[in-house]
Amino acid sequence: MLAHNPLLESATHPSVQVAHGQGPYVNTRSALAGLDLSPARGKRVLLKPNVGRVATPGEGITTHPDVVAAAIDALAEAGADVAVGESPITGVDAMEAFVTSGIADVARKRGCGLIDMDRRPPVELPIERGVALHELKLCADVWDYDLVVSIPVMKMHMHTGVTLAVKNMKGCLWRRSKVQLHMLPPVEGSDEKPINIAIADMASVLRPHLAIIDGTVGMEGLGPSAGEAKVMDTVVAGADAFAADAVACRLMGTTAETVPHLAIGAARGYGVIDLPSICVTPDHWQEWITPFAAPAANLTIEFPNVTVFDRNSCSACQSTVLLFLKGYRDQLFDYFPSWRHLNIAIGKGNVDLPEGTLCIGNCAARCRQDGQYVPGCPPVTSEILKTLTGKPSIDSRDGRSPRANRPATP
Repeated sequence: MLAHNPLLESATHPSVQVAHGQGPYVNTRSALAGLDLSPARGKRVLLKPNVGRVATPGEGITTHPDVVAAAIDALAEAGADVAVGESPITGVDAMEAFVTSGIADVARKRGCGLIDMDRRPPVELPIERGVALHELKLCADVWDYDLVVSIPVMKMHMHTGVTLAVKNMKGCLWRRSKVQLHMLPPVEGSDEKPINIAIADMASVLRPHLAIIDGTVGMEGLGPSAGEAKVMDTVVAGADAFAADAVACRLMGTTAETVPHLAIGAARGYGVIDLPSICVTPDHWQEWITPFAAPAANLTIEFPNVTVFDRNSCSACQSTVLLFLKGYRDQLFDYFPSWRHLNIAIGKGNVDLPEGTLCIGNCAARCRQDGQYVPGCPPVTSEILKTLTGKPSIDSRDGRSPRANRPATP
């Protein structure tokens, strides 16, 4: 939200606190102890963790429950009225995700409300300075609160580089409207992926008042859900979400300047990512840098009865196709028993494709006449399946983690 941020003491030299090595609860309390939370007294505060998928603690997919517990306790002690809300990806039940993540239990023990933010009609929010995006469908509950706290997991992201406190606010968008950020046309005069510009557009009207970045167990590689868990035992907190993200990026072995949505937003004046301008405590915080593996620049895609025509594509489309085939290849040939072979095209350089080729992503638009076309930069895998089957679906890899699918141990 863009009303005055009472927690931000300096817009030009924001403070960011880092805590490490004490476990998720103590790390979070230690990080928050270095910030002045007194302006939250008497305020209604909405905590927005990352619980968009059904996953258990420790997988690096959802926010650790003890981080949320510490945030509830610290803000309640500061005199705030606290609730926890989420709008998960399509097809995921918010309350099931809260229960599986362990957050439902810590909230219940503290008498803290849990909100499925998709249950009410949305509020239309215009973006006057938008470049790729000109309005949002915002979950109505966000308007009921004075302060919003973004509590993401520290993750790499196959499409946006990283996903931290700024991007986590995408989970305040109502239902399937989140998908629209992946389906935008190219921005005229820009080679940047539309989704990165759109996230910066979103940040012009939707920024948290406080960021608490959960690096207890992060995710490297093909985040946000198909990468590898990365133990960090670190929490980052600050009232400038861009500054907190910049510190988290450095801890992950990268820089905010190389993350397009952060660089674009900072250049527009939405926050600070220049590390020398950020007051980071403690002074030796960079001793805790543990580089994360980045999403692969080139992926090998080999599946029986599938040919991928890849000409000058980026890793975002490559990873999307890889996850799509891993999650759905067998289902596709069940859906279409007459199929003997599936041709897929990604990238700008394809010509003379076989008839019926599935063309994926904005760069493949020039080949749409050869078969079916799925726009997006890149599209989410559920949109690919929807195009093929004509039926709404969700991404089976994103919706539920493999561990969450396992039967409970008696």
